[in-house]
Amino acid sequence: MSRPMNREVSRPPKDVGFIHLHTHTSFSLREGALTIARLSKFALADHQPAIAITDTNNLFGALEFSEKLSKEGVQPIIGISLTVDFADAAALGARNDFSGLGCASLVLLAQSEEGYENLMRLASQAWLDPAPGDTPHVSLARMNEGCGGLIALTGGPAGPLDRALALGHADAALARLEQLEKLFPQRLYIELQRHGLDSEKAVEPSLIDFAYTRSLPLVATNEPYFAAQSDHEAHDALLCIADGALVGDAERRRVTPEHRFKTRAEMLALFADLPEATARTVEIARRCAYRPLTRKPILPRFTSVDGSPLDEEAELRAQAHVGLTHRIATLGVSNGQSESDYRERLDFELNVITNMKFPGYFLIVSDFIKWAKGQGIPVGPGRGSGAGSLVAWALTITDLDPIRFGLLFERFLNPERVSMPDFDIDFCQD
Repeated sequence: MSRPMNREVSRPPKDVGFIHLHTHTSFSLREGALTIARLSKFALADHQPAIAITDTNNLFGALEFSEKLSKEGVQPIIGISLTVDFADAAALGARNDFSGLGCASLVLLAQSEEGYENLMRLASQAWLDPAPGDTPHVSLARMNEGCGGLIALTGGPAGPLDRALALGHADAALARLEQLEKLFPQRLYIELQRHGLDSEKAVEPSLIDFAYTRSLPLVATNEPYFAAQSDHEAHDALLCIADGALVGDAERRRVTPEHRFKTRAEMLALFADLPEATARTVEIARRCAYRPLTRKPILPRFTSVDGSPLDEEAELRAQAHVGLTHRIATLGVSNGQSESDYRERLDFELNVITNMKFPGYFLIVSDFIKWAKGQGIPVGPGRGSGAGSLVAWALTITDLDPIRFGLLFERFLNPERVSMPDFDIDFCQD
């Protein structure tokens, strides 16, 4: 969960010169080799006031990145390198359908809470919408559902403009640029990268022409996948493992030694002929003023079948006593125990649960387990400290009588150690 920043993020000074806006961490799975901790050290060593995380099609590292960098005094900018399918371009009013060019990558950066919420939605849809086995991606139609609060960079060599230009389709590149201008009015930047690749050099003049003729800002980025040049060989092996390829394969995916984390001075020297492009990185950092924060878990309210609210404590007590009656009628009580012993233990647990404000949690867990069992989905009988709860047994969360086996409720919930309860539940994968 997230909320607005509760303290002002320090603004980059005027002489910052360059800020990284297209960084991959190890959360770019099977692709990035730069841990957040190491990234933080490099940013601090170079006195960088801000930095963006843009992992491929996910926000897995967003919260860790936000907390780690902000504690070090560095402004975290939350983003994503999102794969977008332009096949439905015609549906959004494009002049032509250039679906033959396939998917391309955009860099999206959250300016505000609205932008972060849109990032979360798009990241989820990238994994949920495609057919099983397909590469995670979103369609342009999904993008059209909401891009407010997001700044877009055109993605570099893997982006929609560069890919179309590299294949000789300048008309397709222009059409895609027009689509992006509609999706991100006053929030679109044409991205330039210089890692020494011929493909980058070939398309750069056209990208600059697009920017000047359409009055769009240029922005310079470095796209690091690893920390230092000495890490290139190991990272190259990582790509081979990810793709099931051999190091000697000529057509496999590769990056250059320049895809390392460069200093501000290196980037300013690299783009000395286009100082406006590096200056734009500072401008973008100033436009981004949001980061996700950690917070305590928020439980939904347990409601009746028709959706109306109910008294969770009363509902839990009622369900627990009815459930215990059924358990005892079916299975009996443990040797040397009476039903009153069970009722006394049940009331003790219920008092602890309600005093700790967790009746809704037990009702919710019981609800989805009962549903699973009703659908014929095998559910484990109970594992971990939750098996020590008689309330859990009465609600069919577990199938173990804790009194019969001498299990302690205090190992699961204890008023002297307040923490979120956590049932270990096993569902059949099939």
